[in-house]
Amino acid sequence: MFDSIHKRIFRQIKAIRRRFAQTAGLPFNEILSTETILDIMDEEVDAYRDRIFSPLITLSAFLSQVLSSDQSCNNAVAKVIAERAAQGEAPCSSNNKSYCNARRRLHEGFVKRLMRETGRLLHLQSETDWKWKGRSVKLVDGTTVSMPDTPENQKEYPQPEGQKEGVGFPIARLVAIISLSCGTVLDIAIGPYKGKETGEHALLRQILGSISAGDIILGDRYYCSYFLIAMLQRLGADAVFRIHGSRKSDFRRGEKLGKKDHIVTWEKPKQRPDWMDAATYRQMPDTLTIREIKINGKVITTTLLDPKEVTRKEIGELYTKRWLIEVDFDSIKTVLQMDVLRCKTPDLVRKEIYVHLLAYNLIRTVMAQTAHRYDVSPRTLSFKGALQQLNAFKDTFLCADKKSLPGLYEHLLKAISSHHVGNMPGRSEPRVVKRRRKPYPLLTKPRDEARNELRGGGISA
Repeated sequence: MFDSIHKRIFRQIKAIRRRFAQTAGLPFNEILSTETILDIMDEEVDAYRDRIFSPLITLSAFLSQVLSSDQSCNNAVAKVIAERAAQGEAPCSSNNKSYCNARRRLHEGFVKRLMRETGRLLHLQSETDWKWKGRSVKLVDGTTVSMPDTPENQKEYPQPEGQKEGVGFPIARLVAIISLSCGTVLDIAIGPYKGKETGEHALLRQILGSISAGDIILGDRYYCSYFLIAMLQRLGADAVFRIHGSRKSDFRRGEKLGKKDHIVTWEKPKQRPDWMDAATYRQMPDTLTIREIKINGKVITTTLLDPKEVTRKEIGELYTKRWLIEVDFDSIKTVLQMDVLRCKTPDLVRKEIYVHLLAYNLIRTVMAQTAHRYDVSPRTLSFKGALQQLNAFKDTFLCADKKSLPGLYEHLLKAISSHHVGNMPGRSEPRVVKRRRKPYPLLTKPRDEARNELRGGGISA
Protein backbone atom coordinates (compact mmCIF):
# COMPACT_ATOMS: atom_id res chain seq x y z
CA MET A 1 0.00 0.00 0.00
CA PHE A 2 2.74 2.45 1.02
CA ASP A 3 4.87 1.53 -2.02
CA SER A 4 1.86 2.08 -4.27
CA ILE A 5 1.20 5.56 -2.83
CA HIS A 6 4.92 6.37 -3.01
CA LYS A 7 5.09 5.40 -6.69
CA ARG A 8 1.97 7.45 -7.40
CA ILE A 9 3.53 10.55 -5.78
CA PHE A 10 6.67 10.20 -7.90
CA ARG A 11 4.57 9.74 -11.03
CA GLN A 12 2.61 12.91 -10.21
CA ILE A 13 5.81 14.89 -9.65
CA LYS A 14 7.22 13.54 -12.91
CA ALA A 15 4.15 14.74 -14.80
CA ILE A 16 4.51 18.28 -13.40
CA ARG A 17 8.23 18.34 -14.21
CA ARG A 18 7.64 17.10 -17.75
CA ARG A 19 5.07 19.85 -18.30
CA PHE A 20 7.76 22.50 -17.74
CA ALA A 21 10.78 20.79 -19.36
CA GLN A 22 12.36 19.83 -16.02
CA THR A 23 14.33 16.83 -17.25
CA ALA A 24 17.92 15.57 -17.30
CA GLY A 25 20.09 16.97 -20.08
CA LEU A 26 18.61 20.47 -20.04
CA PRO A 27 20.06 23.48 -18.18
CA PHE A 28 18.28 24.53 -14.97
CA ASN A 29 16.55 21.13 -14.89
CA GLU A 30 16.58 20.98 -11.08
CA ILE A 31 14.74 24.25 -10.44
CA LEU A 32 11.66 22.18 -9.60
CA SER A 33 13.42 19.01 -8.51
CA THR A 34 11.67 16.00 -7.01
CA GLU A 35 13.63 16.56 -3.79
CA THR A 36 12.55 20.22 -3.59
CA ILE A 37 8.89 19.32 -4.00
CA LEU A 38 9.06 16.48 -1.45
CA ASP A 39 10.96 18.60 1.10
CA ILE A 40 8.43 21.43 0.89
CA MET A 41 5.55 18.93 1.05
CA ASP A 42 7.01 17.40 4.22
CA GLU A 43 7.24 20.83 5.86
CA GLU A 44 4.00 22.40 4.64
CA VAL A 45 1.49 19.60 3.96
CA ASP A 46 -0.22 17.65 6.74
CA ALA A 47 -1.13 13.98 6.41
CA TYR A 48 -3.86 13.49 3.80
CA ARG A 49 -6.14 10.73 2.61
CA ASP A 50 -5.35 8.70 -0.48
CA ARG A 51 -7.78 10.13 -3.04
CA ILE A 52 -7.86 11.21 -6.66
CA PHE A 53 -7.28 14.89 -5.89
CA SER A 54 -4.11 14.55 -3.85
CA PRO A 55 -2.12 17.76 -3.15
CA LEU A 56 0.05 17.16 -6.24
CA ILE A 57 -2.84 16.34 -8.59
CA THR A 58 -4.68 19.40 -7.25
CA LEU A 59 -1.60 21.58 -7.81
CA SER A 60 -1.16 20.17 -11.32
CA ALA A 61 -4.82 20.85 -12.17
CA PHE A 62 -4.56 24.35 -10.67
CA LEU A 63 -1.47 25.08 -12.80
CA SER A 64 -3.26 23.76 -15.88
CA GLN A 65 -6.24 25.96 -15.01
CA VAL A 66 -4.29 29.23 -14.82
CA LEU A 67 -2.38 28.42 -18.03
CA SER A 68 -5.56 27.78 -20.00
CA SER A 69 -7.54 30.41 -21.87
CA ASP A 70 -10.62 28.81 -20.26
CA GLN A 71 -9.79 29.15 -16.58
CA SER A 72 -12.93 27.42 -15.30
CA CYS A 73 -12.88 24.61 -12.74
CA ASN A 74 -14.95 22.47 -15.12
CA ASN A 75 -12.21 22.72 -17.73
CA ALA A 76 -9.54 21.82 -15.16
CA VAL A 77 -11.49 18.70 -14.13
CA ALA A 78 -12.01 17.74 -17.79
CA LYS A 79 -8.23 17.75 -18.29
CA VAL A 80 -7.73 15.53 -15.23
CA ILE A 81 -10.28 13.06 -16.67
CA ALA A 82 -8.47 13.07 -20.03
CA GLU A 83 -5.07 12.49 -18.41
CA ARG A 84 -6.39 9.62 -16.28
CA ALA A 85 -7.99 8.01 -19.33
CA ALA A 86 -4.71 8.30 -21.26
CA GLN A 87 -2.93 6.50 -18.40
CA GLY A 88 -5.51 3.72 -18.27
CA GLU A 89 -6.99 4.89 -14.95
CA ALA A 90 -10.66 5.17 -14.07
CA PRO A 91 -11.97 8.70 -14.69
CA CYS A 92 -13.07 10.88 -11.80
CA SER A 93 -16.47 12.55 -11.69
CA SER A 94 -16.98 15.43 -14.12
CA ASN A 95 -18.58 17.38 -11.26
CA ASN A 96 -16.04 19.97 -10.06
CA LYS A 97 -17.04 19.79 -6.38
CA SER A 98 -14.23 17.38 -5.40
CA TYR A 99 -11.65 19.53 -7.17
CA CYS A 100 -12.93 22.74 -5.56
CA ASN A 101 -12.81 21.09 -2.12
CA ALA A 102 -9.27 19.90 -2.87
CA ARG A 103 -8.21 23.46 -3.71
CA ARG A 104 -9.54 24.57 -0.32
CA ARG A 105 -7.48 21.85 1.37
CA LEU A 106 -4.34 22.74 -0.59
CA HIS A 107 -1.96 24.40 1.85
CA GLU A 108 -1.24 28.03 1.06
CA GLY A 109 2.30 27.71 2.43
CA PHE A 110 3.04 24.79 0.07
CA VAL A 111 2.18 26.78 -3.05
CA LYS A 112 3.88 29.96 -1.80
CA ARG A 113 7.10 28.11 -0.94
CA LEU A 114 7.21 26.43 -4.37
CA MET A 115 6.71 29.81 -6.07
CA ARG A 116 9.48 31.48 -4.07
CA GLU A 117 11.88 28.56 -4.39
CA THR A 118 11.58 28.31 -8.19
CA GLY A 119 12.15 32.06 -8.53
CA ARG A 120 15.07 32.07 -6.10
CA LEU A 121 16.87 29.07 -7.61
CA LEU A 122 16.67 30.34 -11.18
CA HIS A 123 17.85 33.80 -10.10
CA LEU A 124 20.82 32.28 -8.23
CA GLN A 125 21.74 30.08 -11.20
CA SER A 126 21.46 32.89 -13.75
CA GLU A 127 24.52 33.20 -15.91
CA THR A 128 26.98 36.01 -15.28
CA ASP A 129 26.36 37.43 -18.76
CA TRP A 130 22.73 38.04 -17.80
CA LYS A 131 23.67 40.17 -14.80
CA TRP A 132 24.41 43.89 -14.72
CA LYS A 133 28.18 44.41 -14.38
CA GLY A 134 28.27 41.04 -12.62
CA ARG A 135 25.79 42.13 -9.95
CA SER A 136 22.31 40.96 -9.06
CA VAL A 137 19.63 43.57 -9.80
CA LYS A 138 16.16 43.19 -8.32
CA LEU A 139 13.16 45.21 -9.50
CA VAL A 140 10.48 46.36 -7.05
CA ASP A 141 7.02 47.73 -7.78
CA GLY A 142 3.38 47.37 -6.86
CA THR A 143 0.17 46.59 -8.69
CA THR A 144 -3.43 45.62 -7.94
CA VAL A 145 -5.81 42.79 -8.79
CA SER A 146 -9.58 42.52 -8.42
CA MET A 147 -11.69 39.54 -7.40
CA PRO A 148 -15.33 38.42 -7.15
CA ASP A 149 -17.64 40.58 -5.06
CA THR A 150 -18.31 38.24 -2.12
CA PRO A 151 -18.75 39.19 1.56
CA GLU A 152 -15.59 37.25 2.48
CA ASN A 153 -13.46 39.00 -0.13
CA GLN A 154 -14.95 42.41 0.70
CA LYS A 155 -14.10 41.92 4.38
CA GLU A 156 -10.42 41.17 3.79
CA TYR A 157 -9.82 43.15 0.59
CA PRO A 158 -12.36 46.03 0.62
CA GLN A 159 -13.23 47.89 -2.55
CA PRO A 160 -12.04 51.51 -2.94
CA GLU A 161 -13.88 54.02 -0.75
CA GLY A 162 -15.08 56.05 -3.73
CA GLN A 163 -17.29 53.20 -4.98
CA LYS A 164 -20.80 52.56 -3.73
CA GLU A 165 -21.54 49.33 -1.94
CA GLY A 166 -22.75 46.70 -4.39
CA VAL A 167 -21.23 48.27 -7.52
CA GLY A 168 -17.50 47.76 -6.92
CA PHE A 169 -15.16 44.83 -6.55
CA PRO A 170 -12.70 43.88 -3.81
CA ILE A 171 -9.12 44.86 -4.63
CA ALA A 172 -5.83 43.48 -3.34
CA ARG A 173 -2.53 45.34 -3.52
CA LEU A 174 0.58 43.39 -4.49
CA VAL A 175 4.24 44.35 -4.16
CA ALA A 176 6.74 42.11 -5.94
CA ILE A 177 10.49 41.67 -6.10
CA ILE A 178 11.47 40.46 -9.58
CA SER A 179 14.84 39.39 -10.98
CA LEU A 180 16.14 41.69 -13.69
CA SER A 181 18.35 38.99 -15.21
CA CYS A 182 15.77 36.23 -15.73
CA GLY A 183 12.38 37.81 -14.89
CA THR A 184 11.30 35.44 -12.10
CA VAL A 185 9.20 36.62 -9.16
CA LEU A 186 11.42 36.24 -6.09
CA ASP A 187 8.83 37.23 -3.50
CA ILE A 188 5.49 38.97 -3.20
CA ALA A 189 3.45 40.60 -0.45
CA ILE A 190 -0.35 40.73 -0.62
CA GLY A 191 -2.53 43.17 1.30
CA PRO A 192 -5.73 45.21 1.14
CA TYR A 193 -5.89 48.22 -1.15
CA LYS A 194 -6.75 50.54 1.73
CA GLY A 195 -6.19 50.75 5.47
CA LYS A 196 -3.27 51.12 7.86
CA GLU A 197 0.01 49.55 6.75
CA THR A 198 -1.33 48.60 3.31
CA GLY A 199 0.79 50.91 1.13
CA GLU A 200 3.58 49.71 -1.15
CA HIS A 201 6.31 50.62 1.36
CA ALA A 202 4.59 48.67 4.13
CA LEU A 203 4.20 45.60 1.91
CA LEU A 204 7.79 45.83 0.69
CA ARG A 205 9.03 45.83 4.29
CA GLN A 206 7.35 42.43 4.72
CA ILE A 207 9.58 40.86 2.05
CA LEU A 208 12.91 42.62 2.63
CA GLY A 209 14.25 39.21 3.66
CA SER A 210 14.43 38.36 -0.05
CA ILE A 211 17.07 41.06 -0.53
CA SER A 212 20.69 40.00 -0.05
CA ALA A 213 24.02 41.75 0.43
CA GLY A 214 25.39 42.90 -2.92
CA ASP A 215 21.97 43.30 -4.55
CA ILE A 216 20.99 46.45 -6.43
CA ILE A 217 17.35 47.44 -5.90
CA LEU A 218 15.78 49.28 -8.83
CA GLY A 219 12.48 51.13 -8.44
CA ASP A 220 10.47 54.20 -9.41
CA ARG A 221 10.28 57.50 -7.54
CA TYR A 222 7.74 56.18 -5.03
CA TYR A 223 10.48 54.10 -3.38
CA CYS A 224 12.94 56.98 -3.04
CA SER A 225 12.61 57.21 0.74
CA TYR A 226 15.28 58.02 3.33
CA PHE A 227 14.29 55.17 5.61
CA LEU A 228 13.95 52.57 2.84
CA ILE A 229 17.40 53.43 1.47
CA ALA A 230 18.79 53.24 5.02
CA MET A 231 17.23 49.79 5.51
CA LEU A 232 18.64 48.59 2.19
CA GLN A 233 22.11 49.76 3.17
CA ARG A 234 21.82 47.87 6.47
CA LEU A 235 21.16 44.75 4.37
CA GLY A 236 24.27 45.47 2.29
CA ALA A 237 22.25 46.35 -0.81
CA ASP A 238 22.46 49.38 -3.11
CA ALA A 239 19.56 51.43 -4.45
CA VAL A 240 18.77 53.09 -7.78
CA PHE A 241 15.55 55.13 -7.65
CA ARG A 242 14.21 58.13 -9.49
CA ILE A 243 14.10 61.09 -7.10
CA HIS A 244 10.81 61.58 -5.24
CA GLY A 245 8.75 64.57 -6.36
CA SER A 246 8.88 66.15 -2.89
CA ARG A 247 12.69 66.23 -2.84
CA LYS A 248 14.56 68.93 -4.78
CA SER A 249 18.03 68.51 -6.25
CA ASP A 250 20.56 71.31 -6.74
CA PHE A 251 23.62 70.33 -8.76
CA ARG A 252 25.46 73.47 -7.63
CA ARG A 253 25.84 71.87 -4.19
CA GLY A 254 27.68 68.83 -2.89
CA GLU A 255 30.74 67.06 -4.29
CA LYS A 256 30.76 67.44 -8.07
CA LEU A 257 31.67 64.27 -9.98
CA GLY A 258 30.88 65.50 -13.48
CA LYS A 259 28.16 67.10 -15.54
CA LYS A 260 24.84 66.73 -13.68
CA ASP A 261 26.52 64.22 -11.37
CA HIS A 262 27.25 64.92 -7.71
CA ILE A 263 27.26 63.47 -4.19
CA VAL A 264 25.10 65.06 -1.50
CA THR A 265 24.20 64.40 2.12
CA TRP A 266 20.61 63.72 3.14
CA GLU A 267 19.64 64.34 6.74
CA LYS A 268 17.34 62.04 8.68
CA PRO A 269 13.76 63.39 8.82
CA LYS A 270 12.99 64.84 12.23
CA GLN A 271 9.48 63.38 12.15
CA ARG A 272 9.38 59.67 13.00
CA PRO A 273 6.99 57.74 10.71
CA ASP A 274 3.94 56.21 12.39
CA TRP A 275 4.98 52.68 11.39
CA MET A 276 8.43 52.98 12.98
CA ASP A 277 8.98 52.56 16.73
CA ALA A 278 11.26 54.91 18.66
CA ALA A 279 14.06 52.36 19.07
CA THR A 280 14.25 51.70 15.33
CA TYR A 281 14.19 55.43 14.60
CA ARG A 282 17.17 55.98 16.92
CA GLN A 283 19.10 53.22 15.14
CA MET A 284 18.66 54.88 11.76
CA PRO A 285 21.73 56.82 10.54
CA ASP A 286 21.62 60.59 11.00
CA THR A 287 22.71 61.15 7.40
CA LEU A 288 22.89 59.29 4.10
CA THR A 289 25.47 59.84 1.38
CA ILE A 290 23.60 59.85 -1.92
CA ARG A 291 24.69 60.26 -5.51
CA GLU A 292 22.35 62.19 -7.79
CA ILE A 293 22.58 62.28 -11.56
CA LYS A 294 20.42 63.97 -14.16
CA ILE A 295 20.02 62.34 -17.54
CA ASN A 296 17.34 62.81 -20.20
CA GLY A 297 15.56 65.23 -17.89
CA LYS A 298 15.25 62.73 -15.02
CA VAL A 299 17.06 62.94 -11.68
CA ILE A 300 18.11 59.51 -10.45
CA THR A 301 19.38 58.83 -6.94
CA THR A 302 21.71 55.98 -6.05
CA THR A 303 24.08 54.64 -3.42
CA LEU A 304 26.53 53.59 -6.18
CA LEU A 305 28.93 56.40 -5.35
CA ASP A 306 32.13 55.63 -7.28
CA PRO A 307 32.03 57.23 -10.77
CA LYS A 308 34.98 55.06 -11.86
CA GLU A 309 33.07 51.85 -11.11
CA VAL A 310 29.69 53.06 -12.39
CA THR A 311 29.42 56.01 -14.76
CA ARG A 312 26.54 58.46 -15.01
CA LYS A 313 25.58 56.98 -18.38
CA GLU A 314 25.53 53.43 -16.96
CA ILE A 315 23.21 54.49 -14.13
CA GLY A 316 20.89 56.13 -16.64
CA GLU A 317 20.88 53.01 -18.81
CA LEU A 318 20.20 50.81 -15.78
CA TYR A 319 17.23 52.93 -14.75
CA THR A 320 15.61 52.46 -18.17
CA LYS A 321 15.42 48.73 -17.38
CA ARG A 322 13.03 49.51 -14.52
CA TRP A 323 10.27 49.44 -17.14
CA LEU A 324 10.75 45.68 -17.45
CA ILE A 325 8.81 45.10 -14.22
CA GLU A 326 5.82 46.81 -15.85
CA VAL A 327 6.17 44.38 -18.78
CA ASP A 328 6.43 41.48 -16.32
CA PHE A 329 3.23 42.58 -14.56
CA ASP A 330 1.56 42.74 -17.97
CA SER A 331 2.68 39.17 -18.71
CA ILE A 332 1.29 38.01 -15.37
CA LYS A 333 -1.96 39.99 -15.39
CA THR A 334 -2.81 40.04 -19.11
CA VAL A 335 -1.17 36.98 -20.68
CA LEU A 336 -1.80 34.73 -17.64
CA GLN A 337 -5.12 36.51 -16.91
CA MET A 338 -4.39 37.30 -13.24
CA ASP A 339 -5.83 40.82 -13.47
CA VAL A 340 -9.30 39.60 -12.48
CA LEU A 341 -9.19 36.63 -10.11
CA ARG A 342 -11.92 33.98 -9.93
CA CYS A 343 -11.83 32.64 -6.36
CA LYS A 344 -14.52 33.66 -3.88
CA THR A 345 -12.69 33.49 -0.54
CA PRO A 346 -9.51 35.31 0.57
CA ASP A 347 -7.47 32.15 1.22
CA LEU A 348 -8.26 30.81 -2.25
CA VAL A 349 -7.54 34.23 -3.77
CA ARG A 350 -4.02 34.11 -2.31
CA LYS A 351 -3.51 30.53 -3.53
CA GLU A 352 -4.70 31.59 -6.97
CA ILE A 353 -2.11 34.38 -6.99
CA TYR A 354 0.69 32.04 -5.87
CA VAL A 355 -0.25 29.40 -8.48
CA HIS A 356 -0.23 32.06 -11.21
CA LEU A 357 3.22 33.18 -10.08
CA LEU A 358 4.49 29.59 -9.82
CA ALA A 359 3.34 28.99 -13.40
CA TYR A 360 4.97 32.27 -14.44
CA ASN A 361 8.29 31.30 -12.79
CA LEU A 362 8.24 27.86 -14.43
CA ILE A 363 7.65 29.42 -17.85
CA ARG A 364 10.56 31.78 -17.14
CA THR A 365 12.65 28.69 -16.36
CA VAL A 366 11.93 27.23 -19.81
CA MET A 367 12.80 30.62 -21.33
CA ALA A 368 16.12 30.55 -19.42
CA GLN A 369 16.81 27.07 -20.81
CA THR A 370 16.19 28.44 -24.30
CA ALA A 371 18.40 31.48 -23.67
CA HIS A 372 21.23 29.24 -22.45
CA ARG A 373 20.93 26.89 -25.43
CA TYR A 374 20.87 29.70 -28.03
CA ASP A 375 23.22 32.11 -26.23
CA VAL A 376 20.81 35.02 -25.86
CA SER A 377 19.43 36.98 -22.92
CA PRO A 378 16.16 35.65 -21.43
CA ARG A 379 14.87 39.21 -21.61
CA THR A 380 14.97 39.11 -25.43
CA LEU A 381 12.49 36.20 -25.60
CA SER A 382 8.71 36.58 -25.76
CA PHE A 383 6.83 35.37 -22.68
CA LYS A 384 3.61 34.91 -24.63
CA GLY A 385 5.46 33.02 -27.35
CA ALA A 386 6.93 30.67 -24.72
CA LEU A 387 3.49 30.07 -23.20
CA GLN A 388 2.00 29.30 -26.61
CA GLN A 389 4.70 26.74 -27.36
CA LEU A 390 4.41 25.10 -23.93
CA ASN A 391 0.66 24.74 -24.31
CA ALA A 392 1.13 23.28 -27.80
CA PHE A 393 3.67 20.69 -26.59
CA LYS A 394 1.96 19.82 -23.27
CA ASP A 395 -0.02 16.74 -24.30
CA THR A 396 2.89 15.44 -26.36
CA PHE A 397 5.18 15.59 -23.31
CA LEU A 398 2.72 13.72 -21.10
CA CYS A 399 2.28 10.86 -23.60
CA ALA A 400 5.84 10.61 -24.95
CA ASP A 401 8.15 7.76 -23.98
CA LYS A 402 11.43 8.47 -22.21
CA LYS A 403 13.50 7.91 -25.36
CA SER A 404 11.73 10.56 -27.44
CA LEU A 405 11.59 13.26 -24.73
CA PRO A 406 15.05 14.85 -25.32
CA GLY A 407 14.26 15.42 -29.00
CA LEU A 408 10.86 16.90 -28.15
CA TYR A 409 12.40 19.30 -25.64
CA GLU A 410 14.96 20.45 -28.21
CA HIS A 411 12.13 21.17 -30.66
CA LEU A 412 10.35 23.13 -27.90
CA LEU A 413 13.41 25.26 -27.13
CA LYS A 414 14.02 25.93 -30.82
CA ALA A 415 10.41 27.04 -31.27
CA ILE A 416 10.62 29.36 -28.24
CA SER A 417 13.91 30.84 -29.50
CA SER A 418 12.17 32.09 -32.64
CA HIS A 419 9.84 34.37 -30.64
CA HIS A 420 11.67 37.57 -29.72
CA VAL A 421 10.44 40.82 -28.21
CA GLY A 422 11.10 44.00 -30.15
CA ASN A 423 14.20 46.04 -29.38
CA MET A 424 12.72 49.41 -28.38
CA PRO A 425 15.24 51.29 -26.20
CA GLY A 426 13.86 54.34 -24.46
CA ARG A 427 10.31 53.37 -25.34
CA SER A 428 7.72 55.78 -23.97
CA GLU A 429 4.05 54.98 -24.34
CA PRO A 430 0.96 56.84 -23.06
CA ARG A 431 -1.13 54.79 -20.63
CA VAL A 432 -4.32 55.07 -22.64
CA VAL A 433 -6.61 52.65 -24.47
CA LYS A 434 -7.50 53.21 -28.12
CA ARG A 435 -10.42 50.78 -28.45
CA ARG A 436 -13.70 52.32 -27.31
CA ARG A 437 -16.02 50.49 -24.96
CA LYS A 438 -19.50 49.53 -26.04
CA PRO A 439 -22.03 52.26 -25.18
CA TYR A 440 -23.66 50.55 -22.19
CA PRO A 441 -24.27 52.59 -19.03
CA LEU A 442 -22.32 51.69 -15.90
CA LEU A 443 -23.97 49.83 -13.03
CA THR A 444 -24.49 52.53 -10.39
CA LYS A 445 -26.48 50.56 -7.81
CA PRO A 446 -26.49 46.99 -6.48
CA ARG A 447 -27.51 44.47 -9.16
CA ASP A 448 -30.53 43.20 -7.20
CA GLU A 449 -31.84 46.75 -6.92
CA ALA A 450 -31.28 47.40 -10.65
CA ARG A 451 -32.96 44.10 -11.52
CA ASN A 452 -36.03 44.99 -9.46
CA GLU A 453 -36.28 48.36 -11.19
CA LEU A 454 -35.99 46.63 -14.57
CA ARG A 455 -38.88 44.34 -13.71
CA GLY A 456 -40.90 47.37 -12.70
CA GLY A 457 -40.14 49.17 -15.95
CA GLY A 458 -37.61 51.60 -14.46
CA ILE A 459 -34.76 50.61 -16.80
CA SER A 460 -34.96 49.87 -20.52
CA ALA A 461 -33.67 46.43 -21.55
